[in-house]
Amino acid sequence: MQEKVIKRYTKAAGGLDALKASLAALSAQHIVAKGMATLRNANQPAGFDCPGCAWPDRNHQSSFEFCENGVKAVAAEATEFRVTADFFARHTVSQLMEEDDYTLESHGRLTAPMRYEASTDRYEPIAWADAFALIARHLQALPSPEQAVFYTSGRTSNEAAFLYQLFVREFGTNNLPDCSNMCHEPSGIGMKAQIGVGKGTVTLDDFNRAEAIFIFGQNPGTNHPRMLAELRDAARRGCRIVVFNPLRERGLERFADPKHAFELLGGETQLAARYYQPQIGGDLAVAKGLIKAVLEAGAEDVPFIAEHTEGFGALRSEILAEPWSAIEASSGLSAAQIREAADIYMHSRATILTWGMGITQHQHSVATIQMLINLLLVGGNIGKPGAGACPVRGHSNVQGDRTMGIYEKPDATFLDRLGAAFDFAPPRKHGFDVIAAIEAMLAGEARVFFAMGGNFAAATPDTARSWAALRQCALTVQVTTKLNRSHLVHGQEALILPCLGRTEIDRQASGPQGVTVEDSMSMVHISQGINAPASPQLMSEPAIVAHLAAACLPASRTPWLWLIEDYARIRDKIAEVVEGFADFNTRLRAPGGFYLGNRARERRWQTASGRAQFVCHALPVWPHADFRLMTVRSHDQYNTTVYGLDDRYRGVFGHRRVCFINRADLARLGFRAGEWVDITSLWQDGERVARQFLLVEYDIPVGCLASYFPETNGLVPLSAFADGARTPASKSIPVRLSRGTPPAR
Repeated sequence: MQEKVIKRYTKAAGGLDALKASLAALSAQHIVAKGMATLRNANQPAGFDCPGCAWPDRNHQSSFEFCENGVKAVAAEATEFRVTADFFARHTVSQLMEEDDYTLESHGRLTAPMRYEASTDRYEPIAWADAFALIARHLQALPSPEQAVFYTSGRTSNEAAFLYQLFVREFGTNNLPDCSNMCHEPSGIGMKAQIGVGKGTVTLDDFNRAEAIFIFGQNPGTNHPRMLAELRDAARRGCRIVVFNPLRERGLERFADPKHAFELLGGETQLAARYYQPQIGGDLAVAKGLIKAVLEAGAEDVPFIAEHTEGFGALRSEILAEPWSAIEASSGLSAAQIREAADIYMHSRATILTWGMGITQHQHSVATIQMLINLLLVGGNIGKPGAGACPVRGHSNVQGDRTMGIYEKPDATFLDRLGAAFDFAPPRKHGFDVIAAIEAMLAGEARVFFAMGGNFAAATPDTARSWAALRQCALTVQVTTKLNRSHLVHGQEALILPCLGRTEIDRQASGPQGVTVEDSMSMVHISQGINAPASPQLMSEPAIVAHLAAACLPASRTPWLWLIEDYARIRDKIAEVVEGFADFNTRLRAPGGFYLGNRARERRWQTASGRAQFVCHALPVWPHADFRLMTVRSHDQYNTTVYGLDDRYRGVFGHRRVCFINRADLARLGFRAGEWVDITSLWQDGERVARQFLLVEYDIPVGCLASYFPETNGLVPLSAFADGARTPASKSIPVRLSRGTPPAR
């Protein structure tokens, strides 16, 4: 059993320890030699796109185009361990439910389709054709297509996502909830209303030109470590990096780039020129304060505002009328601190604002993002080199999935083009997002749940209700590479459909295939696996969709099985339907792929007035509670996938049920670090309790707590979500602490 230790980590992020951790990850999966050979092809023109984050590649300048967490993702996929039919014969579902998420995934790659047998409480083998026939029977028996839900993970390729949404819409519904509903939905909604585009407006080249980079609610050292190399280079050329984050994160303070010998052996680069710790959810007030300081100094970009925007007068009046005392109380920062940061903003001729899920998972997330866009517009910092908005997406193709039409509220123009290309009438009624899907399953209004990747049971809020919803379904289907919680929280009937991983060769009738992805900065490029599949029984995601559609839609005019013989055929259809993909196959031949473009980057505003919009928002009103808790990832984690039990930079080893707390709060409550507590969340519909968490003293503002998900997902009710975007409010949970009992040894 791994030793459990809390020990302060004093080194920079990255460095030799990152290499050691990478080697340990390969060794743990028994693939040191194979893993190293595989990683030489990661994020390369003739290789595969990392199955982890969506940070873009910089021109493939070396064979070292991966990070520590990318190594963990590749190691987990390329592992030598296998989950076979014999494994399921030895373990009931009830027994597997007792295992933690780390142990479940550590069993290895799934190797064959499996069907749940209720009489034995075990998964048993099923032939692919029989699995598709079972799904078809359930779907065709539904009184309405609206009673089926089709979830999508951000790992799914463009080709699979396009075929998937086509199948779902030919089936007759827009019930296409996806992981964007739970993470970056507020970014797209807030930005599109203001500047006409819901994607980031910067490219990697802008990071070379920025004079200031402001980072809000983001932890790149764990969530997208390749970003640290860009921040390192920016800091070393004199760019001012300003951080706003409640937690003191090592990956935002100091970085030792393993690609540079001096830093590998102990050198490092200071990243943040200024590091501010607002209280949880205080970023809206911070943004307001920054704008107020700019306006009080008369430093707004008057020509840009006059030529490109509207609504500035109302915003100016509202901001200047906001008392500094209210901004201080809401942000947790002093007026002097905010003015200090604003001074850096005002003296920068080109500024990037970048943010992560620390901004998007609050009730007021859309308002916060729109205030950040207001800040960019006030300074004329959209549509010029080195400046713009950079919402950093999570999973590797979460942005591409949305571009391909994975959306419960599709655009009418997209549906028109889809219908014309495939000769059918797509449904127009909006479908279920994640929260609506759970509510529909609970109410018995959705009877079939199909997941194209992901780990829905572990990713969703209000764990008890989410699990009850899945268990109420007549059929649940999971397309996946490894065992996870969602296979165990199943419907009356259940299927596991194992698919190829990103690192594996995808061979179809015309030969090996490549798939495409879109990164956080709208670059589209191809990904081609290089390893033999983990099992001869694995199917690719496009093939699974095509065979499913052929079984479910016998009258369809779409040549499903012909399309998957050569994925270039799928891309030709994408070019017909999706804006920006003309000559898709030809443009893919360029090294590194191609840029989709961004109208806001060109100062062409796709709004009703043709101008960028300033938008006013009041400061949030917080419910009374002892603490606000935010959920976070550990360093050995990516989304719901747990690679290990350490959080090196935060000094936690062998633990996951921990609660980070300020020293002053420990003293105020009469607690001490190392005690066990229960966490109770306080909502209008009642209380929810998460038990047995170890208190860890940490540099976090007074009144604020942090703990890992999915262990704390159950503290967030379905009713707590972002206004206008319905993203779970997992970063601002009102809670209290009480003494608990240590877990049994």
